[in-house]
Amino acid sequence: MKLLVDGDIVAYRTASAAEQAINWGDGHWTLHAFEEDVTSAIDGFMASLMERSGATEVVTALSGPKNFRKDVASTYKQNRVDKRKPMALPTARAHLMAEYGGLIVPNIEADDTLGIYGSRDADTVIWSDDKDLKTIPAKHLFEDGIVEIDEKEADYWFFYQTLVGDSTDNYKGCPTIGDKKARAILDKDCSWEAVVAAFEKQGLSEAVALEQARLARILRDGEYDFETNEVRLWEPED
Repeated sequence: MKLLVDGDIVAYRTASAAEQAINWGDGHWTLHAFEEDVTSAIDGFMASLMERSGATEVVTALSGPKNFRKDVASTYKQNRVDKRKPMALPTARAHLMAEYGGLIVPNIEADDTLGIYGSRDADTVIWSDDKDLKTIPAKHLFEDGIVEIDEKEADYWFFYQTLVGDSTDNYKGCPTIGDKKARAILDKDCSWEAVVAAFEKQGLSEAVALEQARLARILRDGEYDFETNEVRLWEPED
């Protein structure tokens, strides 16, 4: 079994946890982090994931500098531009790359790399704390063990994300639609037509719904060309 790990989450969390603020008095504060604290935290966490999953091999996906979703909507993740990143984040990323099969695929995010490889290879299991990964038909490592999500359930969560949006990634979904309304719509009719109808009820076109779907879509096998580094944007089935 091969473990596919969301390295963006591991790197950010361990680098953030290593930061320590010191009050020297007289209004003088400093913030510091020890690189050894970061790498040790990563080693401990990755060992725990390997043990829980029973995997014998690991691939750690990390996002690169370019992201195709910004071509879909320039506002995607624009809310993060001015936020300070943890000081030791480069150290964390470098350690994951060197020691845990780090992989950066051009033009896509770590989530997409997990989605592509997880939906392609049945002998893999995905770990990520990002709820968006439930949109991938694959085996997933959760707190209570390994759970397999089939294509029908994955499509449900994909349409769900399209409706509710994601404030963290700065796309809005369908106005007035939250968790309860989205579930009510999809429990009755889990289809693209039902998603479009919800947008149209708010005076929005199918084109708007499609943009939100393309932002929400975590890539699956066949939706990325490794030779050209191009993404095949999601289209509803005829």
